[in-house]
Amino acid sequence: MKKNIAIIMGGYSSEVEISLKSGNVVYQHLNKEKYNAYRVHILKDKWIALVNDIEYPINKHDFSFKLDGSHIIFDCVFNAIHGHPGEDGTILAYFDLLKIKHTSAPFYQMALTFNKRDTLSVVKEYDINTATSFYIDKGDTIDPDQVLAKVGLPCFVKPNNAGSSFGISKVTKKENLLKAIDVAFAEDHQILIESFLDGIEVSIGVVEYENRVMVLAPTEIVSENDFFDYEAKYLGKSQEITPARISAIQLENLKSTAKKVYEVLNLSGFSRAEYIFIGDEPYFLEINTVPGLTTESLLPQQAKESGISLENLFGSAIKTALQAG
Repeated sequence: MKKNIAIIMGGYSSEVEISLKSGNVVYQHLNKEKYNAYRVHILKDKWIALVNDIEYPINKHDFSFKLDGSHIIFDCVFNAIHGHPGEDGTILAYFDLLKIKHTSAPFYQMALTFNKRDTLSVVKEYDINTATSFYIDKGDTIDPDQVLAKVGLPCFVKPNNAGSSFGISKVTKKENLLKAIDVAFAEDHQILIESFLDGIEVSIGVVEYENRVMVLAPTEIVSENDFFDYEAKYLGKSQEITPARISAIQLENLKSTAKKVYEVLNLSGFSRAEYIFIGDEPYFLEINTVPGLTTESLLPQQAKESGISLENLFGSAIKTALQAG
């Protein structure tokens, strides 16, 4: 009997539209001969299953819905929600309570990795190279001289809990720092300020595939803008070169570091992390545990280069989730 799969998409953050695109790509490529796939929109004002452009309300008591007199109960959830409540683990704790299996890491790992500061604190303990950082919470007294004495110029100002480069600014002059901080605070009440690392930027996926941890082919990022911002990621303002134009030793160091980060963070399912090379050594920037799956996104490019079709990539994630204890 075919399993019922809910592809959850949308969410409550600035990434809602990107998530809807990712979820639709999953829906298009999931093998319909193996699975009954349903698009489920998780939005602030409604939770609905979308079938033939008709909305059916989701019963939040058991995450089910009624379709033509049938009661549809899900065997597994494919998580395509970027940001809150999918990527930060919130909704996954709900599924755990309902004993519904899902394609992401456990909710604690998702919450940990969604928090950039906490992720950096963990990986630093395992001798992973990172940029110098400074933390500010909303309401703190801000001394620009103190900040820049630690991180220098240029620097990056980032929301602590956000994705798709929303709220990130590159600061090259002291007088622009406070404005950048305000932009970041519009996305989150905690921010992270990091020193600028001048080197080759790469993104690399690490996934569970056919019951093993697999490091995908890396992508080199050459942005037309100051950095890999929203326009560069989604509006074609960058070159994304897969595989990355890096040396054999750089590739070896990157793959071993990427796998180590995945394992020390105790992840499962999909991930994609960003690194900057200083010489031959990769410096970890951040990790995404619900990476973009749109036609413009990096993980599908990397999977293709690694010889994995989207049908097999998505199917393996569901198969692994269903087999989990």
